Amino acid sequence: MFDLTGRSVLVVGGGGIGAEVAAALAAHGAAVTVADVDAAVAAAVAERVGGRSAAVDVTDTGSVAALAAAGAPDVLVTTVGMNVRRSLAGYSDAEFDRVLSVNLRGVFTLIRAFGPVMAAAGRGSFVAYSSIRAQTVEPGQGAYAATKAGLVQLVRTAAAEFGPSGVRFNAVAPGVVATELTGQIRADEAWSQAYARRSALGRWAEPAEMTGAAVFLASDASSFVTGSVLLVDGGWTAVDGRFDPPLPG
Repeated sequence: MFDLTGRSVLVVGGGGIGAEVAAALAAHGAAVTVADVDAAVAAAVAERVGGRSAAVDVTDTGSVAALAAAGAPDVLVTTVGMNVRRSLAGYSDAEFDRVLSVNLRGVFTLIRAFGPVMAAAGRGSFVAYSSIRAQTVEPGQGAYAATKAGLVQLVRTAAAEFGPSGVRFNAVAPGVVATELTGQIRADEAWSQAYARRSALGRWAEPAEMTGAAVFLASDASSFVTGSVLLVDGGWTAVDGRFDPPLPG
């Protein structure tokens, strides 16, 4: 049920989790295209997985439209995201707009561009990486949390709108993962340990541990799964722990 042989997969976002997702999907037989705003990053990951690469800026409607014009993939996985860790009162308009543009509007633009072409093909699985911050918040992550919660609702709406055409939309919600995005946290030992202790497993996740969810949602194993959010958080949202990390900004 997890065999992806003969299926075309577009992975949008080649850094961190995206690179590992591309590798996992390729290992299960998929023909993978990696797209990233940094063409060199996309090319490097594509070479690693034996796939193709493309440049795309999810904040640019024309760039996404050009990518969609190449045709409908069987599976699209987007892992794009950014964060500015700052108190709400400390946010500048430009910072808020940037986080919103990448995390929420970017996913909306992908849905708007690829939803119709996948629906026209009568098939498809669209997987968007959200976060545990869609349902649990902390000081300094307000804009990020808001965009990730909004992403979930976009995915659920897309599941309802495109479901009759055979296209499934789901989200994956990682916990704390050791990527470049979380480098600021992991650089502070006290802060890093506080995060590690917060999950039931008591540690950070590696990016490769986020890939099984994508393989599942891309494959026939999830043929009746749509409009769902799959938590991959080491039990973070199940444990009512408390800690007080320092707040930047």
